[in-house]
Amino acid sequence: MKTCPICQQAYSDDVEFCARDGARLGGEAREERECPYCAERILKKARVCKHCGRDVDPLVKADIAVQTPLPAPPERIGEPPTAQPQGSEPVAAASHPPAAAKPPQFRMMSEPPSKMKFVIIAVVALILIVAGVRYFSQRGVKKGEVRVNPNDGLKYVLIPPGTFMVGCSPGDTGCGDEEKPPHQVSITKGFWLGQTEVTVGAYKRFAAATGRKMPVEPNFSGRPLNPGWSDEAMPIVDVTWDDAQAYCSWAGGRLPTEAEWEYAARAGSTAARYDDLDEIAWYADNSGRQRLDSTRIWSEDKANYGNYLNENGNGMHGVGQKRANGFRLFDMLGNVWEWVNDWYDESYYQNRPTQDPAGPTSGQQRVLRGGSWVGGPSDVRVSLRNRRNPGNGNFDLGFRCAGEVAGP
Repeated sequence: MKTCPICQQAYSDDVEFCARDGARLGGEAREERECPYCAERILKKARVCKHCGRDVDPLVKADIAVQTPLPAPPERIGEPPTAQPQGSEPVAAASHPPAAAKPPQFRMMSEPPSKMKFVIIAVVALILIVAGVRYFSQRGVKKGEVRVNPNDGLKYVLIPPGTFMVGCSPGDTGCGDEEKPPHQVSITKGFWLGQTEVTVGAYKRFAAATGRKMPVEPNFSGRPLNPGWSDEAMPIVDVTWDDAQAYCSWAGGRLPTEAEWEYAARAGSTAARYDDLDEIAWYADNSGRQRLDSTRIWSEDKANYGNYLNENGNGMHGVGQKRANGFRLFDMLGNVWEWVNDWYDESYYQNRPTQDPAGPTSGQQRVLRGGSWVGGPSDVRVSLRNRRNPGNGNFDLGFRCAGEVAGP
């Protein structure tokens, strides 16, 4: 027989562990002490005296309290075995220690994306956006973009490269020989072009900065058109080709070539005029106090044509008042004639280069384009070519500037 050293429960010899408290059973000698109630010898660790049946557990607790506490027995899964009542027959127990608890089962889950990944993605995207904005702001590659030139204070429009038909427009019966034959031309590089003709105010800044004199005030048959250059929104007139070229150089640009001018004026249109003439241009019929039929006047009384315009108060108007074309350019037709860079050659279209033509290398006169407030409808067409001695100005003759893509 074996006795549990803790609870004094008796077991058969083949049992190794107490079913009540898990203590190992053994027959070897144990430390004994005297029962405080009956003075009989009992095991030192006994909780109940086997002689008098009294509880001696408090003395045991007091005795072992000074010793190093034993580790708690392992937690068991499920219900513990039922203890055999004291004084009953020995209970047959398993010869193996209680089964250890099963380790916890962890469910595998995919790890959610780290917040840092989203932060990194956002930072990279922001860097790319900033770089793109900086690139486009520096390179100016946005079609139709408008910028203010800090040199002259005027607005310039980016004209993209492209191919178009230059010369007499289909169905236009008013073309002269110098406008023929129509042919295809490619403009291979984008360029900036003044959104309006150069104004009096801008030219005043140029004159003040360079010490150049203002042109003679415009006068039409004795009638001042802009007394004292007081209206600074009017286009500057009475400038020579040299004046115009000097201004454009000061502004950081140049005069446009004849091909660039017509390409920009058409803005994708193949017609003689890029829109309804009254909507886009100041010309003889609508530039005065009352509407005139300039075509009839010219055919019936050509000698007095100027008198009709003068009596009606015809003249140039402030820039940008009419409808813009497809490239957002104003007054490409009408208001004032515009100097361009090319020398004039009446037969130039017959052997003209088909890519970025720059005009003849020499000549006696420079080309004018666009028509003015003096001319009738037949003189206000995108293909019309006029010319003038580069040293001469006139009351209806102005200009606008061009520049490279990296310019204004």
